[in-house]
Amino acid sequence: MLGRELKEVLSDSPLAGSTFVLLDEEEAQGQLDQVGDEVTFVQAIGLDSFDKVDFTFFAGNEALTRKHWRLALRSGSTVLDLSGALDQETGVLIRAPWLGSVATTVDLFTPAVVPAHPAALAIALLLERLQATAPIKFAAVTVLEPASAFGRAAMDELHQQTVSLLSFQGLPRATFDAQAAYNLLAGLGESATVNLGAEEARIRRHYTALGDGRWPALALQVILAPVFHGHAFSIAVELERPAEIVALEEALGGDHVDLIMEDTDSPSNLAATGQNDVLVRLRTEKDGRNPNLASRIWLWAASDNLKLHAQNAVECALDLRRLRPAGTVQ
Repeated sequence: MLGRELKEVLSDSPLAGSTFVLLDEEEAQGQLDQVGDEVTFVQAIGLDSFDKVDFTFFAGNEALTRKHWRLALRSGSTVLDLSGALDQETGVLIRAPWLGSVATTVDLFTPAVVPAHPAALAIALLLERLQATAPIKFAAVTVLEPASAFGRAAMDELHQQTVSLLSFQGLPRATFDAQAAYNLLAGLGESATVNLGAEEARIRRHYTALGDGRWPALALQVILAPVFHGHAFSIAVELERPAEIVALEEALGGDHVDLIMEDTDSPSNLAATGQNDVLVRLRTEKDGRNPNLASRIWLWAASDNLKLHAQNAVECALDLRRLRPAGTVQ
């Protein structure tokens, strides 16, 4: 699913004129697919698959990335790991070029980049903008994680559980080892193949790497929501000093963030599907002495997790492309 979203974003980017090769394990070999207007087929990964490839996007599972990323590096390709498998490897950078205060910069010797987790990116975008108005004393975030964050198998099991419950049948539990349909979960069964704790740790790790100490420590909780697609966020923020509510609203708006002012248009995972921006609504606890000021803020936000991740990956690739020499040496 993430690979499909990545293809669409690439087709609308400055990289659209590039030559694309689709690679997967042998069982997918020969499947017809399309990138932009070009029909192509999936090739099996071999020893020469990455030769003369400038950028390799790993958009599958972590095992696939770990198996082949060093081969891509040895072939001279720059790796962009959307699976997150490499985020603790030496020399690999976690990146989000949309952020104004990027802690780490890429150079010609950067071997691989992990585009930041889409939840970490959304949280960082919002808190960075609030921080520009007034220092943040405390921030607590609850992330409602969709099934699509864990791949096709999780999507299929949520669908099968929904159908089974409606027809009073037994529930499939191979992925979640728990009832995910019509339920909110802070933890999964012992035999679950997905791990909410690991997902929470990754979001926290990416947020910390992006901020490099410039943003407040994050009180974070990840909840599995019974939805197929789209992140939702409940964010509580306490400022060190009261700030003008109008200034907070102006700070939040701008590129990549859509500030929703009307109660009737609440951000939601459905409203965010297919959108390029993070949707957010601001609620404040007004200062008793001045109704135009606030020191406690609540944000309700939503974003398309797959699209946000794919967009960030392409932005990382464009950053890296700017460093590559153009033309020939005389």
